[in-house]
Amino acid sequence: MTSSQTQLLDKSLVEIGENRFYDAHETLETIWYPLRFDESDEIKLIKGFINAVVSLELSKRGKESASIRVWKNYLKYRPLLYKVSSPNLNRYHAIARHVENVKNKII
Repeated sequence: MTSSQTQLLDKSLVEIGENRFYDAHETLETIWYPLRFDESDEIKLIKGFINAVVSLELSKRGKESASIRVWKNYLKYRPLLYKVSSPNLNRYHAIARHVENVKNKII
């Protein structure tokens, strides 16, 4: 990951904390999109986070069945938190905590 990608991860954490899930989606996608064909666990994990924030945005918009479906995609990638070796690992755990805390408040 580059320093600009790390800055984008930090930005997404702020956006999630402010319940700006659409913005967090856009920020995370800026990292993921150019690398979307990379089969690394780290890129797959970021894809999972994109699913998580999309799920939260769908909940915010009252689209619960779609939100549940997309959340399941996040859960599919979540175990990668324990396989990824990255200088951004603490950031990834923070993103997971943030999205899961928000999801738990919604349920």
